[in-house]
Amino acid sequence: MTKVSLTALAGSLLAQAREADSGRSATTVHGGHDRSLRQTVMALRQGEHIHEHEHPGEVTVHVLHGRVRLVAGPDSWDGLPGDLLVMPERRHRVEAAEDCAFLFTTAR
Repeated sequence: MTKVSLTALAGSLLAQAREADSGRSATTVHGGHDRSLRQTVMALRQGEHIHEHEHPGEVTVHVLHGRVRLVAGPDSWDGLPGDLLVMPERRHRVEAAEDCAFLFTTAR
C-alpha cells in the first residue's frame, strides 16, 4: 500500500510553481502512461494554464487548493477546494483563476 498526503503535496508543488518560470509544477502519484489509471497532482500560479488537449477515456479534476476554471469549447466550469469536475470527452484546458492545485485523473 502507498499513502500520499495530497494536502502536503499540493502545498509543496504550489511553492515550486510560484518559483518556476513556467508557473507550474506537477508529479504523478499513481499510475502512468502505461497504466489505465493515471493520477497527477498539478499546481499552477494564478494566470497560468495547461494548453488545450484531449485524453482518451474519462477525466476528472479534484480541486485541492485555490480556484480553477475548466474550459471545453464554449463551456466552462469553476472549481473550488473539494469540488470534483468531470470533463466532457472533448478538447479542454485548465486555467488558474488563482494559485491552485488539483488532482488530475485520467482513466482509459
